[in-house]
Amino acid sequence: MTRTLDIFPLTKAAFAPFGDVIEADPATVRLINGGTTERFHALSSAEAAGDEARVIINLFRGQPRAFPYAVEMMERHPLGSQCFVPLNDRQFLVIVSEDEDGRPGTPRVFLARGDQGVNYRRNVWHYPLMTLDQPSDFLVVDRDGPGNNLVEFFFDTPFIIGAPTL
Repeated sequence: MTRTLDIFPLTKAAFAPFGDVIEADPATVRLINGGTTERFHALSSAEAAGDEARVIINLFRGQPRAFPYAVEMMERHPLGSQCFVPLNDRQFLVIVSEDEDGRPGTPRVFLARGDQGVNYRRNVWHYPLMTLDQPSDFLVVDRDGPGNNLVEFFFDTPFIIGAPTL
């Protein structure tokens, strides 16, 4: 049986159970550098559990996916958050699930604008990076250190995402 997923716009309210939307928020602005720079302050916080853990900054280059696309698995990181900020002003998909007794529930799919990023909280079920039309670069902030910080779950029946309307 095919299970089709709808795609919704990424908003702070809709994404709140899973983490934070990273975007220029006028409510957080502070003028710095003699008033020449707007700092959008404290849009999210990185999480890194463990004595020897550290927060690291990475560059990920995601390859585009072909649609319709089968979502066969979800992953989560129990020891740290994971933040993705696009660098090429290109839309991408954000796929998350609520936890249902240690396994992901039905995924929710959001279409992020090229000026929005996301920070998945610790232990939030999500799908790996999903770029659309062309290879895209992302600044990624996550945890590095000892301990198993990856849990994967594979669905018995995949969910299908139709072609996004860009």
